[in-house]
Amino acid sequence: MLGRLVEAERRFEHVTMQLTQPETMTNQDLFRKLSKERSGLDGQIEKYREYRKKLDDYQGARAMLEESDAELRSMASGEISELEPQLETLADELQIMLLPTDPLDEKNIVLEVRAGVGGDEAGLFVYDLYRAYLKYAEGQGWKVDPMSMVENSAGGFKEIIATIEGDRVYSQLKYESGVHRVQRVPKTEAQGRIHTSTVTVAVLPEAEEVDIVIDPKDLRIDVYRSGGKGGQSVNTTDSAVRLTYLPTNEVVICQDEKSQLKNKNKAMKVLRSRLYEKAERARHDKEAAQRRSQVGAGFRNERIRTYNYPQGRVTDHRIGFTSHNLPEVVNGELKPFIQALANYNQMVALKGESAVKVLATDDD
Repeated sequence: MLGRLVEAERRFEHVTMQLTQPETMTNQDLFRKLSKERSGLDGQIEKYREYRKKLDDYQGARAMLEESDAELRSMASGEISELEPQLETLADELQIMLLPTDPLDEKNIVLEVRAGVGGDEAGLFVYDLYRAYLKYAEGQGWKVDPMSMVENSAGGFKEIIATIEGDRVYSQLKYESGVHRVQRVPKTEAQGRIHTSTVTVAVLPEAEEVDIVIDPKDLRIDVYRSGGKGGQSVNTTDSAVRLTYLPTNEVVICQDEKSQLKNKNKAMKVLRSRLYEKAERARHDKEAAQRRSQVGAGFRNERIRTYNYPQGRVTDHRIGFTSHNLPEVVNGELKPFIQALANYNQMVALKGESAVKVLATDDD
């Protein structure tokens, strides 16, 4: 580990020097690239230097144990007792920092929330869950752009699709993909019986044109008049766009904007992200078939989380993590779950095991 940190520090110092060179400052692409690399190393090097300083202090204290003065030996013993747990904590933190990073973590996302089983109640929870992500995104300073909101007859939604842009969005929300189960008494339930419904969530890393190239010959574009609620001209012009990717028959519909061009661009963004996620999933499964990570095929058909309203609890079944603050969770307080999942994945990565797995049983 220390050898890798020494190399990282050398690279950090080299990049820092390069950033001061006139030829770098006049080349904006190179300057941005090096600045990003330096920023990525900054926290690791700061932690390493802190570790190295405490290690020097620790070795100095160990040397003082050989002194003949009893008072000096006592001081050294106290310093050693204080430094040992600090060094252990710093070593653990540095080991985590040296883990390979997910290349997708920096990406923005396309968020898709859809009603599963449970009829109207599932449709109502689609909006509740979408609102939780919206609130969390607002707290992070991210930008949320709704792309498609398909209503049902009961005031809920069949699906909501939106893009979320900001700092490391995918890194925080990637573990949200899967089936979310809600247990509560519907407003329409006269006898107070608890119903169980499900909502599916897909978190797709946003793909740029350079990531996924779509041949125009593989695309069918249909335009039509928007349906549902809409403002002036939304329902009176052929602004809605339906894209069909012919090789896989993937269909994307966007009618959120008044402009046909804007709807087409938004639909293309969703289509590219879906194709990119499928390509990443296939690559991941080929490289590590034994691992069932979020990017793989493990959770899309699995129940990952339960929102139990009568008990006021939310449980993530993959890691056995429970919060008894359900109102706060559905109001956007998702950080405890995000952090717990990230910590778990760091732990299993250090041990070389598989990533987050479902721990639920049918009677959960």
